[in-house]
Amino acid sequence: MKYLDKNKRYYTLDSYYKEKYGTKVFKVTLDLNLTCPNIDGTKGYGGCIFCKNGSKTSINDYKKPLKIQFEEVKTVLHKKWKNAKYIAYFQNNTNTYGDLNYLKKSFEEVLTYEDVLGINIATRPDAISRECLNYLKELNKKTDLTIELGLQTIHDKTSILINRGHTLEEFEETYKLLKKSGIKVIVHIINGLPYETKEMMLETVKYLNKLKIDGIKIHMLQILKGTKLEKLYKEKPFHILTKEEYIDITTSQIENLNENVVICRLTGDPIKEDLIAPLWTLKKFTVLNDIDKKLKEKNTYQGFNLSILNKARNLMLENLKEKDLVIDATLGNGKDSLFLLPHIKKGKLFGFDIQKEAIIKSKMLLKEYSNYELFQTSHENIAKILKDYQNKISLIVFNLGYLPKSKSPITTNYKSTIKAIEEGFKLLNRKGHIVMVIYPGHEEGLKESKEVIKYLKSNKNYRFEKFYNTKDKTSPYVIDIKRA
Repeated sequence: MKYLDKNKRYYTLDSYYKEKYGTKVFKVTLDLNLTCPNIDGTKGYGGCIFCKNGSKTSINDYKKPLKIQFEEVKTVLHKKWKNAKYIAYFQNNTNTYGDLNYLKKSFEEVLTYEDVLGINIATRPDAISRECLNYLKELNKKTDLTIELGLQTIHDKTSILINRGHTLEEFEETYKLLKKSGIKVIVHIINGLPYETKEMMLETVKYLNKLKIDGIKIHMLQILKGTKLEKLYKEKPFHILTKEEYIDITTSQIENLNENVVICRLTGDPIKEDLIAPLWTLKKFTVLNDIDKKLKEKNTYQGFNLSILNKARNLMLENLKEKDLVIDATLGNGKDSLFLLPHIKKGKLFGFDIQKEAIIKSKMLLKEYSNYELFQTSHENIAKILKDYQNKISLIVFNLGYLPKSKSPITTNYKSTIKAIEEGFKLLNRKGHIVMVIYPGHEEGLKESKEVIKYLKSNKNYRFEKFYNTKDKTSPYVIDIKRA
């Protein structure tokens, strides 16, 4: 993981700014006294059902000149961060929905303020005209420009219910136009929208990850006094996520985001006097700390679920001690061995592969280590070669398939793999287990997958779990095999 904040298992906005500018940077929120096409009747009336006072903050006062707003907010934030530079953040309502000359004047003005490094503009995907987009292209050449697009959910049924006023198609079209113009885009979503399931919330994040967004802001739905949402909640009560449910969903979303996506926010800042539910959102830092704890407890991180190999390696380290003996039954290019060796500095690794090419590549990769021994032979011969290590091995790793990028790839065979499992269990100690990655995406792999699972189900000496990171049954998956 590349993150500068070693206490986090995700790419924070603070890390991004420090990486980019080498200093602390904070956002100064500003109010241009704009409205919204979903409020004034252009797209709808009343705004989104969760919206109160057009999303205004308690700090800003739009009646004050922009410079005074900036100085007042900056002064408050400097009480926490003495030495910092600034991003001018046009947050309230829809900040591309107004007279273009007024917008230009406002955006250009903040660029004259000392130590302003860039501009963030919050808006809607249906509120950027062609003329405005052309201006944003020019503005992007002058400063570090980021557009924040409100999406909230990809599910049309929910969007209609919350009176969002735009479609997913409109969002995607605007997003692609902005990216084509070279402009960074952060997307806002809300967890806990009425009647949405965990799977629906995960689908929203997975969709955004495929779009390759630059950043994301995740909110918990808040029911505020005086909103249409309050009325809906009282008339037709719906489930409000508990703090534990929110943390579970949010950590799962983090696990499904590419590590380059900047996570700009993981919870909101409700005003106590306005909040009806959930009251646990008032304790923002408790929520953030619990998200950190959950990721640590699961031993996962941002992007974890994007590769099934992450889960395999998570399982490999389960109860592994530095004096343990382990077997890499299918060396391949030696990457699993390279991963394991730092964790068994006082132990030893035995590597097997039938291909000479794999042995050569592995030796080159493992040249910094000495506590290993490699054998060019089929993995079904493991027990015969290591007969002196019965009941002493803690872990056996199989990465089935074929040697990547080999000139003459040889695929593993289910008969030899089943025999290797049988032989391997003769070597495992009482707590030892087998971690196996299976690739059913080709004909031989699919056959091997079916036969290995069939064998494991029929053998009462084993218990096993399967782990997937996708619904695609042709994608790789992991099996963890232990004694029954």
